[in-house]
Amino acid sequence: MLTGMAALRWLTPRRHSATARSVLAGEASAEAARKSAQSAEFTELAEGTAPDTGSEAEFPVHGDDRAAAFFDLDNTVMQGAAIFHFGRGLYKRKFFETRDLARFAWQQAYFRLAGLEDPEHMQDARDSALSIVKGHRVSELRSIGEEIYDEYMAERIWPGTRALAQAHLDAGQKVWLVTAAPVEIAQVIARRLGLTGALGTVAESVGGVYTGKLVGEPLHGPAKAEAVRALATAESLDLSRCAAYSDSHNDIPMLSLVGHPYAINPDSKLRKHARELEWRLRDYRTGRKAAKVGIPAAAGVGAVAGGTAAAIALHRRRR
Repeated sequence: MLTGMAALRWLTPRRHSATARSVLAGEASAEAARKSAQSAEFTELAEGTAPDTGSEAEFPVHGDDRAAAFFDLDNTVMQGAAIFHFGRGLYKRKFFETRDLARFAWQQAYFRLAGLEDPEHMQDARDSALSIVKGHRVSELRSIGEEIYDEYMAERIWPGTRALAQAHLDAGQKVWLVTAAPVEIAQVIARRLGLTGALGTVAESVGGVYTGKLVGEPLHGPAKAEAVRALATAESLDLSRCAAYSDSHNDIPMLSLVGHPYAINPDSKLRKHARELEWRLRDYRTGRKAAKVGIPAAAGVGAVAGGTAAAIALHRRRR
């Protein structure tokens, strides 16, 4: 159900503008993240992931309760895209049929090869994704998300980025994932990693059942920045004392919000931007071989389909 500020914005005509949709998506994601963090019990990170901060030993600052860290998920915390891995899991569980593969694969190829986000094609992709989970219960997708994490995601976490997140936790700060992936899946990953919670794309549900609609838009680009801003306001955070981590130039709006931006496994545009602004940069990819991580090489047709078809609430073109 929609509540509070997100519900009011959903009912207003302003939702039709791109800016309003970004604000709505951000506020809805922040609200969902705070509710999840307040109600759930999070596990601790496993031993053996001590932070390697090197010359940056004084950061993060211990005891600074007005600071927090925001981590992009795909190719920053985890190798590849969560939506692909989730798609493989849903395909395996027959959430969509083989006859849908051609359409979904074509949509994914269009976004990755055309080099632009055409609104009409993106809407088609979102509608396809939402139709898959329409009528399913939120609790069902959360339960499946737990299984899919164990099957496809757990072994793909970057140890270096996980150590950075742990450094913030050890300093007494909250750590949030910020991702275009469905918020329910993002919350599963955050809990498994011992993080505070997650900001993700919010799909509308009524009575615990997905309606097939989004709240706002996918949490991508400017919408991520709006989500971080909304959460910072709700949590009384000082963004100039916060940190953000991402691999993608699409997240420059989010990175630019905080006083401590990090480029992690950056794409070429973000690498250039980070160097120009003297942002911190870390690359955990062996031999830079993962410069264009997206569809895992061994994932096969299930991953291609999953990239678009498995989204609870979104399509995201990383590059």
